[in-house]
Amino acid sequence: MKKIITISREFGGGGRTIGKRLAEELGVPCYDSEIIEKVAIESGFAEEYIKDKGEYTYPSLLMGLLMSRSLYTGPSNEDKIWLIQCKIIKELAEKGPCVIVGRCADYILRERDDVMKVFIHADIKARAKRIVEVYGETDEDPIKRLRDKDKRRAAYYTQYTDIVWGASRNYDVCLDSSVIGIDRCVSVLKEIALETE
Repeated sequence: MKKIITISREFGGGGRTIGKRLAEELGVPCYDSEIIEKVAIESGFAEEYIKDKGEYTYPSLLMGLLMSRSLYTGPSNEDKIWLIQCKIIKELAEKGPCVIVGRCADYILRERDDVMKVFIHADIKARAKRIVEVYGETDEDPIKRLRDKDKRRAAYYTQYTDIVWGASRNYDVCLDSSVIGIDRCVSVLKEIALETE
């Protein structure tokens, strides 16, 4: 059995739900908001701040300039959060089998042989419908919300991993939740995870 399953996902694709249900099916812990809580305790930053800075960044020329400036002024808050997040994710993986949602866990645990790296994606219209159902209506167009979140998530991932977020070659399994559904995603991942070598 693959001991650790990391779930990377497009916003609104149901990756968090799939991760939690998969962990329940396998009888293992699922780490998601728990990582934010642990980083908050260790870093002293507020959980809301970590939610924003621990998985998202703003892709822009200004951000590039600020990052290059940190070479002279020392690590930024985002860099400090990244280092603590890496430490915590490695510690959680050492504890035993688990599912870890987001937080670049696939990259952080890349040197382990017992990790199954999963990417969940979905059609943008299905994702837009889902975020309205799950998170409610806002003044912002749901498609724009999706694109902004995905862009920020991709920029963060690339900034800290130098790898293209969502590129299929970087994952063991890629599933389209809008085609096969949440339930089938869970059952497929469970079957793969339990396969013996």
